[in-house]
Amino acid sequence: MSAMRVVSGIQPTGGLHLGNLLGAILRWVRMQDEAECLFFLADLHALTVEVDPAQLRDNSREMAAALIASGIDPAKSILYAQSAVPAQVELGWILQCTARMGWLERMTQFKEKSGKNKERSSVGLFTYPVLQAADVLVYRATHVPVGEDQKQHIELARDIALKFNNDFDVELFVAPEPYIGGGSAARVMSLRDGMAKMSKSDPSEMSRIDLTDSNDEIAQKIRKARTDPEPLPADPALLDGRAEAKNLVGIYAAISGETVEQVLGRFAGQGFGAFKPALAEALVALLEPLRGRLEQLRRDPGEIDRILAEGAARAQALAAPTLAAAYRAVGLAR
Repeated sequence: MSAMRVVSGIQPTGGLHLGNLLGAILRWVRMQDEAECLFFLADLHALTVEVDPAQLRDNSREMAAALIASGIDPAKSILYAQSAVPAQVELGWILQCTARMGWLERMTQFKEKSGKNKERSSVGLFTYPVLQAADVLVYRATHVPVGEDQKQHIELARDIALKFNNDFDVELFVAPEPYIGGGSAARVMSLRDGMAKMSKSDPSEMSRIDLTDSNDEIAQKIRKARTDPEPLPADPALLDGRAEAKNLVGIYAAISGETVEQVLGRFAGQGFGAFKPALAEALVALLEPLRGRLEQLRRDPGEIDRILAEGAARAQALAAPTLAAAYRAVGLAR
């Protein structure tokens, strides 16, 4: 195994939006040159809530195409569908028997996703963090890229790894560390509400920039993005309390590779009438070539399927020795 192995997944909820791209995917692209990387479509995790089977299949292929269009290189990384690697699921069951109810009851994402209908939520929604741990531990990954909302999950994976090793007196699982490489990830908020994350589930199309948006749609969404009447300040601290302004400046900084200070240095004293066209132009320059590659990939679904099948075979081969060792550790024949 190389010095660093990174594993990360994304649910196939359809196409990518700007929040996915700046918040995770472009960071994944940079990671490919820094570590051995496995990236998977978390289609099993998608089952924790109600799904349309035909749509899930289509979404998985579409997400794979979007990832490749964004720069994920199957020659550098292993790209595959989670459901195509049975070792992850098998280990998931073994680790469910290691994890403890109290650990899962403390997971804040279950509380957020189940809301007031906790009793009607699927068992999978409650236990999916254990499968998420298996997604990582089966490859003996050293690092996992996480955002603020995922820190609990990596801590759970570490707890499970250490408990299993201790319970069965083995040194099988690596307790993964948070990955801080790949450059910074932007936290992109809704274009209609600077306090809410940009999301595919938002009913308003105007709240997000999708990878498939035309140049005109991108310009229109930025033009109509919610802002305030004040000019942009020179000091980033003065953006506090101006959520929508802070979001747009942060998006520009993430796209241009500049700091917020540098962006404000150019636009200080100007209003959004000047800033929004510049932001729209930068977004078009970023997304237009990605959209072109995506359209080309869509014309050859067989190639997408081939890439995913090849990735799954490589992933299964990496996972098999760890799964076999876990079976032996708990006393099962393999």
